[in-house]
Amino acid sequence: MIQEDVNYYTEGVIRQNRRIVAKTITLIESSLPSHRELAQTIINRLIPLSGNAVRLGITGVPGVGKSTFIESLGVHLLEKGKHVAVLAVDPSSTRSGGSILADKTRMEKLSLGKNAFIRPSPSGGTLGGVAKKTREAMIVCEAAGFDVIIVETVGVGQSETTVDSMVDFFLVLMIAGAGDQLQGIKKGVLEIADAIIINKADGDNINKANMAKREYKNALHLLRPASPIWSPPVLTCSAIDMTGIEKIWNCVLEHREKFTETGELELKRTEQAVSWMWSLLEEGLKDRFYKNIKAKQILPQIIKKVEKGLLSPTMAADKLLLLDNT
Repeated sequence: MIQEDVNYYTEGVIRQNRRIVAKTITLIESSLPSHRELAQTIINRLIPLSGNAVRLGITGVPGVGKSTFIESLGVHLLEKGKHVAVLAVDPSSTRSGGSILADKTRMEKLSLGKNAFIRPSPSGGTLGGVAKKTREAMIVCEAAGFDVIIVETVGVGQSETTVDSMVDFFLVLMIAGAGDQLQGIKKGVLEIADAIIINKADGDNINKANMAKREYKNALHLLRPASPIWSPPVLTCSAIDMTGIEKIWNCVLEHREKFTETGELELKRTEQAVSWMWSLLEEGLKDRFYKNIKAKQILPQIIKKVEKGLLSPTMAADKLLLLDNT
């Protein structure tokens, strides 16, 4: 690792050089050992300069119009003088590991904004609908002066709640008129939602959107709020017509104000940092296991024994876990 490289990236990010911001995130996403060491040093340098942005996570069922909504919200924020960074995670192919990465084409108007930055990243098959390095990318964007960070996730899934461990406000997008709305989203996601937004409330769909709004309000009354100072609202909007966007942003600001006053925001971010450490530790342990020479030698034999019923999965796991890391 060369000191000049560290200075090049950190100073470039601080100067808000878009090209270097993009290169820094690319470096962070790299799996090469030399890149990982350099990336860790850069992140350590940038952490003290981060933490001042509004961190907003957005998820929703397929076809809900996440990209259109994010573009409308982003354009609205640019008009307010905000600097907006969008970290959009595209699903990775299970065959090639690649992804379409089409968010820049879907957010054409926002991508042209002088104070906007859109970074599509492949999920890499990571559960939770977020890329492995999304947290680090957020730090880079905050250090580069972006005051609103929007994380768009792959979509509602069994482990989608991972996004809640890295954002201040978790927004769930839904649509009306697409069957039983309450079956369209997992209960676990509803439990951590800070707001539910019924999108596409325009034209002939307005009445359906208002009906869905009442249904979700009733559903939320049956759940205990995550915080005693915040009851998740249910709002309607039309991302295409740009209606309801201002009200949604005001809701985000109200949440931030309340949580800052009570100290819950600081507490939440502290807990998120510790959670991040544990997830990295688990990832590191898994990586070290697969690099273990003894594990590589006996793993095929153990797998065959388990397949033939000669060894129970529990005993097999114990044998592998008790190997010396040499």
